[in-house]
Amino acid sequence: MTKYLEIGQIVNTFGIKGMVKIKPFTDDIRRFDQLKTIYIEQKKCRKKYDIEEVKYHKNMVLMKLKGVNTLEEADLLRQSYLLVNREEEEPLEEGVYYIVDLLELDVFTDEGELLGKVEDIFNTGSNDIYVVKNELGQQILLPGLPEVLKEVDLDKGKITVHLIPGLR
Repeated sequence: MTKYLEIGQIVNTFGIKGMVKIKPFTDDIRRFDQLKTIYIEQKKCRKKYDIEEVKYHKNMVLMKLKGVNTLEEADLLRQSYLLVNREEEEPLEEGVYYIVDLLELDVFTDEGELLGKVEDIFNTGSNDIYVVKNELGQQILLPGLPEVLKEVDLDKGKITVHLIPGLR
């Protein structure tokens, strides 16, 4: 499993005192309130930063990092990804998974047919959509609904689904 989890991307600067604007990759934007430190990954390098302040504006996170004090210093972090150490995170509820853990899992129907691998997962607002791609490059989009997603087995690397009418 991945040791670090992406929780957002710095998309811009904010103000002149070194704040950065972050697009969050999490269901609960308020999770940033609990963070004391963050890792920023840039060009395959990862650096740890202490967090001085967190604010929210229009579904975006505004963050002041210790040692980033000017607009120019903040601008150097633009397009970087924010990471947290998985070991420092609270355990997830039953049936809730990190997207990174679901990517590349094999997807089988409840009748045993291999549909392909999870290529991507995106949120539509009402539910997640699983993009499953087979060896021929064909895609099937599966809604992340309980009547479709029957079982996720991370240890076996597979997801079992029930194809309701209209999904093929």
